[in-house]
Amino acid sequence: MAQGTVYDNGPVNGQVDAWTINFGFAVSDTFHLTGSTTLSDISFWAWVEPGDTATSVEVAISSAGYFGNELFDGTVSLAQSNCFSNNFGFDVCQESGNFSGPSLGAGNYYLTLENAATSAGNPLYWDENSGVGCQSNGCPSSAQENTLGTIPSEAFTLSGSGTTTTSTTTSGTTPEPSSIMLFGSGILGLAGVLRRKLF
Repeated sequence: MAQGTVYDNGPVNGQVDAWTINFGFAVSDTFHLTGSTTLSDISFWAWVEPGDTATSVEVAISSAGYFGNELFDGTVSLAQSNCFSNNFGFDVCQESGNFSGPSLGAGNYYLTLENAATSAGNPLYWDENSGVGCQSNGCPSSAQENTLGTIPSEAFTLSGSGTTTTSTTTSGTTPEPSSIMLFGSGILGLAGVLRRKLF
C-alpha cells in the first residue's frame, strides 16, 4: 500500500479571488486518480475573516457530475494552519481534515465543498488558484459554482492510500515456457549477430 498525496491542484494563490462554500453556496472541482485509492484526507486553502477559524465543511464526492454525492457525503472537522493576510484584508489559511473516504478506482471524479462552518459564523471562501503550478495527472481541475456555473478551479489536495499494479516474482519459481522460448530465441539471435560480425 502506498500512502500520500493522490491529487493536488496546485499551491494557494490567496490574492485573486475565492468562492463562498456556506450559506447555500457550493463549489465543485474535478480530480483524477491514477489507480485504486482509498481517500482519507483533504487539505484546501480558504479566505477567513480576520480572527475567525473554520471548524468544519461538508465534503461530497461523485463520479456522475458536479455537486453529486453518491460516493461519499460527510461533515469533516477542520484544523486551521499556515495563515497569512492578503491584500483584501482576509486571513488566508490552510484547512485540513481527515475522513473515512470511499475506495475508488482509477478515473475522473468530482469533489464538492459546501455547508462550511466557522467559529464566528462568518462566510468561508475557497481560494481560487486556477490550478497554476499543479503537478497531478488530470490537473488543472475544472470547476463549477452552484449558482454561476463554470469558474476557475481552487487550491486543494487529496490524500489517501492506493494499491499499485506492479507484480513481483518470488525466488525459486519456474519461468513459464513462453519466457524460456523468448530467452532461447534471444540467445540464438545474438549468436547469429556475433557470427555475422566475426566472419
